[in-house]
Amino acid sequence: MNKADTFEFFRRLADDNPDPQTELEFGNTYQLLVAVVLSAQATDVGVNKATRALFREVKTPQQMVDLGEDGLKQHVRTIGLFNAKAKNVIALSEILVRDFGGEVPADRDVLTTLPGVGRKTANVVMNCAFGAETFAVDTHIFRVGNRTGLARGKTPLAVEKQLEKKVPAPFRVGAHHWLILHGRYVCKARRPECWRCVVADLCAFKPKTPAPAK
Repeated sequence: MNKADTFEFFRRLADDNPDPQTELEFGNTYQLLVAVVLSAQATDVGVNKATRALFREVKTPQQMVDLGEDGLKQHVRTIGLFNAKAKNVIALSEILVRDFGGEVPADRDVLTTLPGVGRKTANVVMNCAFGAETFAVDTHIFRVGNRTGLARGKTPLAVEKQLEKKVPAPFRVGAHHWLILHGRYVCKARRPECWRCVVADLCAFKPKTPAPAK
């Protein structure tokens, strides 16, 4: 996809959704971090159901430490891999209390040193909490990037690097939200809904899917 088409691609997505936001629910940066850690290999809907009661009780790393691993598990047991995730959340909370005064550091490299926090998680936190121009490549973005020709790569990091290079300035902060939402609701894995896609004519995907028969 050339530079002009890339600009037009994001212009249309932005016109369709001027203020894209993560679908994870949170009240502060620490809760966002916890929610993103819990969301690995889980849906945002499932995480939100589990964290609503949790986040009414826990708003700071110290409160999470006080809740304890067993207490946390009671809240998140409906989420996949909840045992390992609960262990990581308690461990990262202890580190935030001990080393960062209970604050979430606004540094991607530092964030990735926390238990359970990979590059994708750190990118989400940096973007959503601190407004950084980061691109958190999940399965949706990986698929959309490769399928459309916007950002092709064999690994999430390769797609991320392509996005860093190609996404134009007006759209860089919102880009990963637009791509995630587009992949989640329009450019779906099994059957992309090309008939209602606002960027279909810019997309390299040849076997466009027709509208279902009424």
